[in-house]
Amino acid sequence: MVGLAHRIVESRSFQNLILTAIIGAGVIVGLETYPAVMEGYGQLLRTLDWAILYLFAAEILLKIIAHGKQPWEFFRNSWNVFDFIIVLVCLLPLNSHFVAVLRLARILRVLRLVTVLPRLQVLVGALLRSIPSMGYVGMLLFIHFYIYAVIGTFVFGANDPGHFGTLGISILTLFQVVTLEGWVEIMKIQMTTSAGYGPPLYFISFIVVGGMIILNLFIGVIMNSMQDRPLMTSCTLEDSWPTSRNRSL
Repeated sequence: MVGLAHRIVESRSFQNLILTAIIGAGVIVGLETYPAVMEGYGQLLRTLDWAILYLFAAEILLKIIAHGKQPWEFFRNSWNVFDFIIVLVCLLPLNSHFVAVLRLARILRVLRLVTVLPRLQVLVGALLRSIPSMGYVGMLLFIHFYIYAVIGTFVFGANDPGHFGTLGISILTLFQVVTLEGWVEIMKIQMTTSAGYGPPLYFISFIVVGGMIILNLFIGVIMNSMQDRPLMTSCTLEDSWPTSRNRSL
């Protein structure tokens, strides 16, 4: 029984079936946002959704069985725990008061793509490892925003209170500017009353430092995190299987 379950979950056809089911679950949740589709095919979509959910539950059960006399080994893998929690929440008999939780759990099933695609696991792992370093980059970015927001409030506040009237509004305006959305129009408003190269220097320096240097540091931090480990690691279920002599048919 253990050997059979092991062969099933490790087979390429079964993994492709799970991958197709995950994509199908995401498509179904998206279709349910259209009232016209639900009116005509609501019952069919709900039936397919439950069938996919039972398939996920069967997958988890097979993986647990495949660990033989050490079923707790299944929960040593964080991705397995993630899958288990999502399926468990979807299977809970939640009433109408928890419908938002149920919908959230259903859409989170799309994230199971990470658990079945090893290269996505590498990327997600790199993002998680880079969080501490990104915190310092975020602090540097906040200082950059704060300094320019204070300057903008003092210099442009009287001329353009809609964009630089207060410190909070200035920060929101600079957030729009750093996305390069309509920043030229905002700069031209300040140039109507401010002579010289002050406004262009202010906005261009902010974009160059904030948008092209500091934000690129995030990419550098993530790339360094990816280089800490090989780009491709063995992400198969064999990582947590008991040794062969501990398995029995």
